[in-house]
Amino acid sequence: MPRTAAAVFAVLIACLWCSPALCAVGRTRQQLNYRPIIGVLAQENLPWDQFARGSSYIAASYVKYLEAAGARVVPIRINRTEEEYAKIFNSINGLLLPGGDVDLQTSQFSRAAKIFYNLALKANDAGDYFPIWGTCQGFQQLTVLTANKNLLTLTDTKAVALPLTLTSVAPSSRLFRNFPKDLLRSLANENITANFHSWSLSMQNYSRNAKLRRFYKILSTNSDGKKEFISTMEANHYPFYAVQWHPEKSPFEWVDKPGMVHSVSAVRASFYTASFFVSEAMKNHHHYPSPDEEDKALIYNFSPVYRGFDAVFVQNYYFD
Repeated sequence: MPRTAAAVFAVLIACLWCSPALCAVGRTRQQLNYRPIIGVLAQENLPWDQFARGSSYIAASYVKYLEAAGARVVPIRINRTEEEYAKIFNSINGLLLPGGDVDLQTSQFSRAAKIFYNLALKANDAGDYFPIWGTCQGFQQLTVLTANKNLLTLTDTKAVALPLTLTSVAPSSRLFRNFPKDLLRSLANENITANFHSWSLSMQNYSRNAKLRRFYKILSTNSDGKKEFISTMEANHYPFYAVQWHPEKSPFEWVDKPGMVHSVSAVRASFYTASFFVSEAMKNHHHYPSPDEEDKALIYNFSPVYRGFDAVFVQNYYFD
């Protein structure tokens, strides 16, 4: 069916305001990369982790989360040079910034996140589609990088499952538009999003910051009873996505405490978020210089450490 003049004009206007990579994908059905590799950024070991070895870790639930949706994972270690990070960036198809507990401005995690964030901005502006996903701490890190300051505020959300208050734009968002309608209803009506954070981006602080308003579209909010905070967002013109809640916990973490939900709806939400992000990574065609280098980089070369079902993370990968 031929497009109307108004529709064509709308597409052209939209393209004026989006990154070349995002707009190109919207215009054409490009060939997909069905062997995506996603980098997961490690972070400094927690000081009270009796199982810790080396200097950094990745919770295995994030690896399983991506693998279950059809991706392979490369661990990105901290304390590497910018040149090393640039080489990794040009070899992977997306980046996941996980939850955790490090300083968002002075840690090695934040340093590496900033390097990859800037590389992703530059790549997308040049037409090279590169997606980023942030969960909990990763969500917070993205807000700090975009605003160039820490605008987070304390909330009473340390161990609680909540329904999402979806915004009017959520059903048409890139993230949610292909979710089954019954799953969106579950997300909006059931306590199935796991919240384990003390800091949040309040709607008030978001609304007062021009950089955040221009960059991100709010898809859902929540409240601790006193403060309304943002729980899901996506960038307007870049393939960047962030959730303050933990979709990976429902199928892969088993500590018995408030906020942990293993219902069918919660597990489905986990799968659909992971599947969406992996489908975004499939639009990227970075690759390692050789099969041998790819093989050596994959997380299959490392063994997770079992920490027990009463631990916050059932398994962790540790790195020097």
